[in-house]
This record gives sequence, C-alpha cells and structure tokens, in this order.
Amino acid sequence: MSKKKKRNWKKRMLMLSGIFVCAMLIASLIWGKQLIELMEYRNEVDAIQLLGIQLDAVEDGIYYGEKDALMVKAEVMVKVEGQKIRDITLEHTHGRGEAAEVLADKVIEKQDTAIDTISGATASSKVILKSIENALMVNK
Repeated sequence: MSKKKKRNWKKRMLMLSGIFVCAMLIASLIWGKQLIELMEYRNEVDAIQLLGIQLDAVEDGIYYGEKDALMVKAEVMVKVEGQKIRDITLEHTHGRGEAAEVLADKVIEKQDTAIDTISGATASSKVILKSIENALMVNK
C-alpha cells in the first residue's frame, strides 16, 4: 500500500471513529433523558397515597378531580346523590393501563377507593383512584 493510500485510509478510519463516537454520545444523551423521565414517573406513582373516601361529608353534586403522574393521567367527573357515588365518568391517558379503567365501576360498587389495584396496570390504577379521591376531597 502506498503512503498516500495509507494516509487516506487512516483519515477515513479516524472520520468513521469520530462519527461513531458522536452517534454513541447522542444516543446515550437521548437514552439518559428517557431514563430520567422514567425515574421521575416511577417516583410520582410511588408517592401516591390512597386514603379512601368519606362520603358522609360529601354533599350531593358533581365533582371533578384529576391526577397527573407524567406518563399516566386521569380526569374524573363523580356524581354523588344521597351520600352515594352514582356515576363516574373517566378520561384516562395511559401507556398500557387500559385494564385499570374498570376501577371506576368497582368504586361505585364498593363506594370507596380502598380497593385492590389491577395487576399489570398498577400505575393507572393508583392514578385513577387518586383522581376520584381528589374529586371528593371535602377540605380542598
């Protein structure tokens, strides 16, 4: 191999190495940002404390509540009559937590948010239940 070809080959290898390093740096920055967002989401969901509801202190009416846990969000409209939950309308933004949407009916059945979460949709379960609690908080 001639000196000129060797030099060109070295330049190409150096350029390819630089491109590879830059690509890896960009990929790790993107991945790192997603990892931070995932950790924030998990912390937000872990911090949700479900307290249950006291319907004896809730007057008849329609109440609105929401809970936003970054990757999962729920907004509810809760109708209360005679100190009983009569209806819950749910708007739910989720990843894979659609299965937790049945909890609105279970809350109506049990008249409380102190119920089991849905396996495989724990984050959505907690967010939905907390949005219902937030709607019915008497001392907002």
